[in-house]
Amino acid sequence: MARHWAINGRFLSQATTGVQRYAREIVCSLDALIAERAPLTHGLELRLHCPPGSSDIRLDSIERREIGGKGGHLWEQTQLAASLQGGGLLSLCNTGPLLTRKHIVCIHDLNVWNAPQSYSLGFRTSYKALLPCLGKTACGISTVSNFSLGELVRRGIVPAQKAFVAPNGHEHVLRWKPEHSAATRLAASRDTIVMIGSAAPHKNVDLILGMAERLGKAGLKIAVVGMSGSPIFKAGSARTEARNIQWLGRISDNELAAVLADSLCLAFPSLTEGFGLPALEAMALGCPVVVSERASLPEVCGHAALYAAADNPQAWFDRFMDLRNSTALRLQLTAKGKARASAYRWRASAVRYLEAMAVADGVDTQSKVVRLREFT
Repeated sequence: MARHWAINGRFLSQATTGVQRYAREIVCSLDALIAERAPLTHGLELRLHCPPGSSDIRLDSIERREIGGKGGHLWEQTQLAASLQGGGLLSLCNTGPLLTRKHIVCIHDLNVWNAPQSYSLGFRTSYKALLPCLGKTACGISTVSNFSLGELVRRGIVPAQKAFVAPNGHEHVLRWKPEHSAATRLAASRDTIVMIGSAAPHKNVDLILGMAERLGKAGLKIAVVGMSGSPIFKAGSARTEARNIQWLGRISDNELAAVLADSLCLAFPSLTEGFGLPALEAMALGCPVVVSERASLPEVCGHAALYAAADNPQAWFDRFMDLRNSTALRLQLTAKGKARASAYRWRASAVRYLEAMAVADGVDTQSKVVRLREFT
């Protein structure tokens, strides 16, 4: 008997951040598992339902369909919901249609509660209304870390028995081919601290940028990647004109790989994260990482990173100097980081979604789950 599920493809009409990358990698991993006839894929028919004009994605076993008209929340709540015809729906980017009951939704974080200052009033108001409703109407809620799971339960979004963790993976960075542009070649060096993110207050980039003069006197410089101007974020005061700061803006994955490979470290001083994908990507590429002690970051990085308190500039300065002054420490963190990152796999998280869909369909999974996990 066929089991019909659709995947919410709205992410293909959005700019790529960590949330959209998560959706793309999970979908591609599901596609590969179906092609390999992994347990719990027998009889499973998966289709990717997208708004018209969405970006492309290469799939062999999952049919891609463009449905309805213009995308956005309205498309998701109406046209996507109407296209399901009684099947299940997998939504991987925080939102989905409220009236769909056989629905598994990934809620990545609760930053609209934990860092309201980073979001516009309209965005946080809509999410604070939508997420608790999804927690009640969906048959399952996934998230990307044990920290985020604890937040979902603590804030009453979803009961613990209805939720599971399917974390980010690292394999996508192995496809990146380090390649410098003129700007990234100039920025990268063994004296360069890399930061990735936005000027949203919870990213806490001002902590590092505010140290620019002192870092410059010590011979260190800062390369800033990203700094999104998205209207959902309230920008902080991050822009500064210190001579030892180079603003790279949005760069390609290959350029990012080159910058990280040739720099001293990644600095990730975030106040709250659902997961912290940039730290995992840097570790997978062999770049030492200095992160804050907050939220999910200790869970993700374990003993493979250096830590500094998110409100203590001196601690960050000390960690940077430790790395600069010790080749042995850099090599140790490189090895530990690669090992730590390898434990986070998109394929393993895709398996968790296969299990959750099977449970929602009433399939007896006890004997199949053991065999399925052999595929990871």
